Amino acid sequence: MLVSIVIPCYNSEKTIGQVVDLCVEEFDRLEGYECEFVLVNDCSPDGTYAAICRAAEKYPFVKGVNLAKNFGQHDAIMAGLHYAEGDLIIGMDDDLQTHPSQIPILLRKIEEGYDVVFGVFKQRQFGFFKNLTNKVAGFITWHLVDRPKGIEASNYWVIRKYVRDEVIQYTSYNLYLSMLFFRTTSNVANVEITHFRREVGTSNYTFRKAFKLFMSFINFTILPLRAATVLGVLFSCAGLIGAIVTIVQRLLDPTVVSGWSSLMCAILILFGFSFLMLGVIGEYVGKLILNVNRTPQYVIRDRVNVETAEDPEPRQPTLTH
Repeated sequence: MLVSIVIPCYNSEKTIGQVVDLCVEEFDRLEGYECEFVLVNDCSPDGTYAAICRAAEKYPFVKGVNLAKNFGQHDAIMAGLHYAEGDLIIGMDDDLQTHPSQIPILLRKIEEGYDVVFGVFKQRQFGFFKNLTNKVAGFITWHLVDRPKGIEASNYWVIRKYVRDEVIQYTSYNLYLSMLFFRTTSNVANVEITHFRREVGTSNYTFRKAFKLFMSFINFTILPLRAATVLGVLFSCAGLIGAIVTIVQRLLDPTVVSGWSSLMCAILILFGFSFLMLGVIGEYVGKLILNVNRTPQYVIRDRVNVETAEDPEPRQPTLTH
């Protein structure tokens, strides 16, 4: 069975070659499996693409894709999925934190009949900020996005080919891969794996990139808009009740003086809520505009070891040659 390993690469010239070598060693020990790689350089400023080309020269089953600008991790994975030909597809990182030694654990779990398997880390080896943002994002998306109960998503996963075939039909801008998996199938499982320490450098996720990825969940839920409706009704009811109470107090005791402070607090709360909801609506409208303008998920500049392979059908806005 052919397994495609899709890896988004950024600032990984010192690690990507080792990742490929270790994966090859793992598959040499696995019976009934063979592997191919789709390495996607997300316009890294270092020599990552040169390292990918060296790996492609060393192994004919390594495909390299070079993006024209930095599109982000999930968009880079989407680009790689278009070139993955395996019956199973594994997604992992380029920094050896999602270690090749854990691949057999993922494969054994999906052999049980699941369509998607996420590796759950026993203990995360991220920094404090990355762990904090992951927990906050996980908590919010858990409550705002429909997904199988008890399932935890991660950036180390394996999916079946039919899931990949469905996912690459998504052409909208600003994607979130785990949400696409969840809306494709409910036959999803977790398996516990070991998370390794980063051997070189630091995380490439800045606050801006993490926030952009987190906000992409809006593409997959309308719950914020429904929350705005519910809160709007609640605020209106509270205002009506307050007005009735004020009128009754004035009728019972004409000497009661209306409070300026309470009035200002009410105004600030209501206006703050109004601007917050306008921002949420603006996010939806902005994403619609970006999709109407055919903003591409990614643009491919160069490829290696894929000239003779069947190119993915050019579909806007997913791919521009």
